[in-house]
Formats: sequence, structure tokens, C-alpha cells
Amino acid sequence: MPHKMLKLSTLAILVAGASQASAAVYDIQQVNENSTLVDQPYPVQSDRALTYVSTGIESSGSDASCFTTDCTNNTYKVTGQALRGSQGKPLEETVAYNANEQHVNNESSLWNYCSYNLGYESCKDWAKREFFGVGYTDEQEWEQPGLGGLQKKSAAWIKGYSSNSQGLVDGTPVTSFASDSSKYDGSQKGNLGNFDGSAEESIDSTVNGVVGDFVYGITSSALFKNDHGKPRAFDKRGFVNVGGNDIALDPVAAASPLVSNMGQTQANAGILFNDQLLVVGSSAYSPSFYGKDGNGNLRQDEDKLPNVEDILNTGTPTLDFNRFKTCATDSSANLYANWECQFSTFANEAAFWLVDANGDVKPGSISTGSGDKRDGLAVIDRDNEDLSFQASAKSVALVNGLPLAAGYSTSNVRDDFYAMQAAYFKADNADLTSWTRTFVPGLSIKPGDDRDFTYTIANAVNNQSMIVGDAKGNGKKPLRAYVYKIGDSSAQFLDKLVPGLFFKDSNSHASAVNNHDQVVGWVDTTNGFNVERKHRAFTYIAGDDAQGPLESKKAWLLDDLINDGKQDSKANKYRIINATGINDAGVISATALYCESGYDSTSQNSYCGGGNEVEKYVSVKLVPKNTDATIQPREKQDDEPVKRSGGSLGILALTALGFIGFRRRK
Repeated sequence: MPHKMLKLSTLAILVAGASQASAAVYDIQQVNENSTLVDQPYPVQSDRALTYVSTGIESSGSDASCFTTDCTNNTYKVTGQALRGSQGKPLEETVAYNANEQHVNNESSLWNYCSYNLGYESCKDWAKREFFGVGYTDEQEWEQPGLGGLQKKSAAWIKGYSSNSQGLVDGTPVTSFASDSSKYDGSQKGNLGNFDGSAEESIDSTVNGVVGDFVYGITSSALFKNDHGKPRAFDKRGFVNVGGNDIALDPVAAASPLVSNMGQTQANAGILFNDQLLVVGSSAYSPSFYGKDGNGNLRQDEDKLPNVEDILNTGTPTLDFNRFKTCATDSSANLYANWECQFSTFANEAAFWLVDANGDVKPGSISTGSGDKRDGLAVIDRDNEDLSFQASAKSVALVNGLPLAAGYSTSNVRDDFYAMQAAYFKADNADLTSWTRTFVPGLSIKPGDDRDFTYTIANAVNNQSMIVGDAKGNGKKPLRAYVYKIGDSSAQFLDKLVPGLFFKDSNSHASAVNNHDQVVGWVDTTNGFNVERKHRAFTYIAGDDAQGPLESKKAWLLDDLINDGKQDSKANKYRIINATGINDAGVISATALYCESGYDSTSQNSYCGGGNEVEKYVSVKLVPKNTDATIQPREKQDDEPVKRSGGSLGILALTALGFIGFRRRK
């Protein structure tokens, strides 16, 4: 009998050990897919599934960590976006690809961006995909374009437009003021005309956050129709929905009719502050194609207006820069009578809006200064007419009772050229009438072709004054994620802190950080020269305290943390590409590749259905498990499969590359 008991005890220990070994750190939950884009008309018919991407996760407030309590039935909402095709110019960026020149307006400029900054052998194809859309017909792109693409949005004045992106909360579409004609209140509203068909079928949007009863994000104007063409009231504008009120976040500085009517704004992040929503972002304050430089001289940049042949493949109607200038100079001009005004570009400042439960709004500037100057700089660089002041707040937290925002502002690099540089902004008082800007140390931009960085950005900040962000290497040098604690001497790059995961010359992006200093984002997982690399989501514990089984100062791929070692499990249907948000309970929002039948093995680069099954892009939520777990890294599978269907390149073109910017090399 004792002998049998020993055998049973040994078996129990082995079973328990096996159970622990197969326990994943996170449970993966797929977000619903209910976008109405599938029902909307589009000139190109396709059986391609919509791409669903996450943008963030709802705050968990004072809830306990899911590593210490059962969060199986959590209700934290995931915000996101459904995409029909490529965007060309991502809606969520203040300037496309963080390129201060704002010259991304045709296929050639997209190719230049890719060639100078990414170096892909496939830059020609990449540029065509972003301009003409996903699935364009090679050599017949004008007659048989693909899904989405910059060309369609640029040609909307002539040819109309069908929505390409839709903002979602837990997979449910979110409408905004942009679908209600009565909510357009610019001084030239009477010149717009009427909606060109259904407003919802011409609007692009994304949702960036949910805070209590508030939902906020960015939307384009609906397309109107008048005697001159089919104008948009503006290209993009921040919005807030609360208590049945749909609110437009108008430009903070209404310095001119062009800015007040057509100026862009963005709602990037929000927190509750004195029982109101404090939402931060960027706001146009001056045109950047024609304005004053540091010497007070008027400068113009004709490259900001595209050639009509690049948009319509024909010479008529014409686009003329002299007419373009009148959009900025003639206050009596009808801004919606000239096609040129639709291409207006702006200098943008960091800004905030306080919104109460009744929908009342108090706007304010985070950048200091007024008129033609912000943070001590003029609208346009005196030596480079293509460079203008740009600033934005991309995240906000409460530190010692006052808001701390993080993003970027413009520095005049050794009085040589304007550059976008990572910065944080401290509110000096509770009235938010004054802010102090500080550049993140260790990320300075220098002149010359051999300089380290093209631009640097702070993407997120927490209430422990921890900042995370990216620094784009000059030219083809990689995008590098960093962490910085205010008060430290310098930012630290993750490829130096955790070189085992962030290999030399890998690209990486830090999306978010919670108040426990847990960082999430994405990193390259394959190497290669002049090719689009595959990447996967990661998490890094930047603080001194472990989070469940995740140790301090270490990083993991989230694919490893959902792995339970079972080929037939739910977890083996997903490979996580990008983590976009994390709340204090530890719940993560992410975008993943989904293989309906399950991947052929649990390895990182496994085939889906032998390489013949189409992978989909889906939005997911990762919930920490309140259980002991042994982290099981997936097999590396050095001989990476090359035969893949569906998803191997698209997410790079649609989302991740939006974080990698460019400027013409000096």
C-alpha cells in the first residue's frame, strides 16, 4: 500500500507540474467585429476581410491587479478601428509619417519616404499600395485601383468618397458630430452645400479612448456637395461623445478663417480632472504652406500642393498654387469654392479641451505663445520653407494633482533646422493657464547626414512620471523604443536594457505604460536587409516591482505569455502583432493575426493551414490570469515559412509604419 501511495503521489506531482507548465500568463479574448463598413458601397468589390486594429484599453480605475484577483468577466472596453484598405495618410497622425515637410501627397512622395527611410526593395509596391489601395491591379491601377488608398481621398472633390476607416468601442461603431449637418458651425458653413449622400458613408474615424461616460477620438468631415465640387469642411477633427452630446473639438486658436473653418485638431488621450474630461492632442493655428518665417518674411512651399495629374491621371481641372495662397490670405474667399483649399496643411500646437458632462467645452493651448510664434519659434523655418512648427500632446496623467502631458514639440536644431523632438508638458496650475515644456534628455537631434535621429516622440506617460516613446534613426536607421523617468539624466533605449529581445538594429515602438511601469508595444522578430520585417507585441517591466510572474527589468513577447503549449488551444489561433494599451489592472489591448483553424504548431512563425489559409487581423484583449504560471517561449523556428496568405505585410502598411516618419536629409 505505501508503494502504491508513493506512485500516486508521484503521478499527482507530475500532473501538477504539467498543469503549471501549460498555464499561460494571459488569457486572450477576441473583440467583436461589427463594423458597418462591410455594408457600405465601394467602387472596388472584394472578398478581403476588414482589418480590425486596437487603439487602447479603458482605465481600470482603482481595481485590483488581475494578477491577484479573478478578472475573467472584466468589462474593460477596447477601443479600435476597422479598416477597409490602406490609408496613405494615417488619420491618427498630426503630420503623415511624422514628416514635418507635409509633402506626402502622391505616389512619388510615398516612394521617396520608403526609399530614404525604410530602404525596402519593395518600396515601389509599398507606395502603390498606400496610394492606390490594397489589391490594386498592377499596370492598371487607375482603371482597377484597390481598397483604400490616398488617391481616392485626394480625388474626393471630383469623384466622391467611400469610408475607409471606422472607430469602434468593443467592436461597436461610434458615430460623432460629423454625421450631423447641424453640428458644423464654422463661419463658412453656408458655403459647404449639403451632404453628398449618406454622411456615414464618406466619414473616416477612429476612437482613441473611453473614460467613464466619455468617448473620444478623431474623425474626418463628411463629404458635402455644392456648385463647385465635393468639399470636406476639414480634413480631421477631434471629437467627444458624452450623455447624448456629440461634440466637435474646434481649433483652440481661431486666428484666421482658414484655421477656424478648416483647421485640424486631434483628441489623442484623456483623463478625468475635476470631474471633467481633460483630453489632450494637437490643434492647427496657422497655415504651413504660406506664412511667416523667423525673420518675419513670408515663405511659401509649392510642394505641399500636388499635381492634378498625380491624383486624376489627367490635366483637368487644374490645381494652381496662386489660388492655393488665397485660402490663407483672403478672409472673404469662399474656402469651399476652390479645390486647392482641400489640400491645406497647418502648423499645429499642443492643446487641451476640458469637457464636462453637459458637453460644455473649455479649450486651451499647451504650447506657449500666440500669433505667429509657439514656444519661441515662428510658423516656418527661416532657412527651410518646407519645415514648420509642429507640436502635440499624445498622453496625459495626473502627478501630484496636476496634469502632466507627453508628446513632442519643435526644436530649432542649432539654429539650423526645425525638428520634432520628444517633450513633456507640466501644468503650472489647476486652471491650466500655463504649462512648462521640457525636452526629454538623451534624445537630442543634431545637424548633418550622420546624425542619430530624424525625430523623437513621447507616446505615453504615467502618474509615476515614467515616459515611453520612440526615436527614429536618421535615414534607414531603425525606430528605437525608449523609457525615461523624469528626473533621470537620460532616456534609456530598450535595445540596450534588454538586448536579448531587442536585437541590434531592430525596430521597436513603445505604445503605452500603466501606473505600475509596465510597458507595451512591438518589436521586430525577424532580421533582414531591405525588406519589411515581421514584428510581434512585447511587454517590459520598467519599474522595480514584479507584475505577477513578470519580473522587474525584463521583457517578453506577448505570444510567449499567452502560450499554453497546446496546439489545439484557443491561444494557438493568434499571433500578437502590436500591443496598444495597458490599464492598471494589467489588461492589455492588442492587434493580432488570427488563424481560424489554428496554427500548424505552437512555434512563433508557424504556418496557418499549411500556408494556404488566410489570416485575419483582429482586435484582442489580454487578461492576466490569477494563477501560478511558467512562461513558455514559443519555438523560434529559424527556418521561417515564406508561404503565407493574407496578413504578412498588410498590418505594416496599414498601421505600424505610421510610427516611422521621415524628413528630407540635410
